[in-house]
Amino acid sequence: SVLGILGATLIGLLIAQQEALAKEPRTYVTIVLLIFMAYVGLMVGAAKGEHLDLSALGGILLERGHRQNAKILDTSVIIDGRIADVAETRFLEGALVVPQFVLRELQQIADSADASKRNRGRRGLDILRRLQTNHQVNVQISEINFPDIRDVDQKLIELAKQMNARIITNDFNLNKVAELRGVEVLNINELANALKPVVLPGEIMKVFILKEGKEHNQGVAYLDDGTMVVVDNARRMIGKTIQASVTSVLQTTAGKMIFGRYVEESRSGRMRQAAGDE
Repeated sequence: SVLGILGATLIGLLIAQQEALAKEPRTYVTIVLLIFMAYVGLMVGAAKGEHLDLSALGGILLERGHRQNAKILDTSVIIDGRIADVAETRFLEGALVVPQFVLRELQQIADSADASKRNRGRRGLDILRRLQTNHQVNVQISEINFPDIRDVDQKLIELAKQMNARIITNDFNLNKVAELRGVEVLNINELANALKPVVLPGEIMKVFILKEGKEHNQGVAYLDDGTMVVVDNARRMIGKTIQASVTSVLQTTAGKMIFGRYVEESRSGRMRQAAGDE
C-alpha cells in the first residue's frame, strides 16, 4: 500500500541519516511533520476526492495543449452545419471545443415540442456526430461550467477567456459582445460572404424569378449560395428563368445584394454575340 511504501522510505532514510540526525534533532521534527502532512493529504483525498471539482484543471491542461489554436463552437454554428464542411477542408487548425452546456442546449432543442426547433436540434446533433467521426478533426467536449452564470453566451465568453481560445459562431449579437470583451470571433457568415464569386456590373447571369420585389415592376431571384438578386422590369417574369444584366452590387453586414435589369431575349442574344466577337 501507499502507507507501507512511505513507512519503508522513512525507515530507510532514518537509517541512512542516523549520524546527521543525532547532530540535528530538529531534523526529526521536520521529517515527522512532512510524513504527517502527507498522510493527512492522502486521507482527505481518499475521503473527499469525489467531491472535488477538477474541471478547471482540465481547462488549464486543454489550454496548454491548444492555447493558440483552440476554437469553441456555439449552438448556432453547430446547427448551421457548414462548420463540418469547413473542418473537412482542413483549413481549421487545432481543437474544436464543444462545451457541455452547449451540448445540453442542443439536446433541449432536439427535445422541443415545436417541430421546427426539434428538427434544428437533431440536425445539430447529427452535425456534431459527423465532426466526431471525422478522424481528421479534433473534437473535444469541455466539462468546464460556470454555475454562477445562466446565460449561455456569457458562459462561452468566459470559457474563451479562460482557455485563450476563439469562438466560432453565426450569432450576430454574440459576435459583437465577445469582441467588446476582448474575445476573438470567427463568423461563418463572414467567411461565406468572402468566398462568394465576384460579380461585376455589366455581367450577364441566368436567374429564376421567384417573387415580386418591393419596388414597381421588380422581380426577386436567389443564387445557389442564397444571395438575393433584385431585377428591374422582371415582375411579369415570375416563375421563369431569365437573363439579367448586373447593374450594381451592394455589400452589407447581412450579406451581398445584386441589382440587375431584365435583358430581353433578342437583346441578350445580341449582347452574347458582341461578347463572343470581342
